[in-house]
Amino acid sequence: MKFNKDSTIGEIIEKAPNKVDLFAQAGMHCIGCAIAETESIENACAEFGIDVNDFLQELNEEDDEEEEDYE
Repeated sequence: MKFNKDSTIGEIIEKAPNKVDLFAQAGMHCIGCAIAETESIENACAEFGIDVNDFLQELNEEDDEEEEDYE
């Protein structure tokens, strides 16, 4: 699954719970926040001063590695 800047944190928690650690590593401890369910990746990155494109690249790179492991 590929995520984009409009993907919500809630979607990531639901569809790829193994990605939650990336938020903590980036200093975004918003996973437990009530707003996280509907907050977009773009908004969360903006709040924490993180480049959304860099974060998405890292988030989606993990998917590429996992897919390779299953092939």
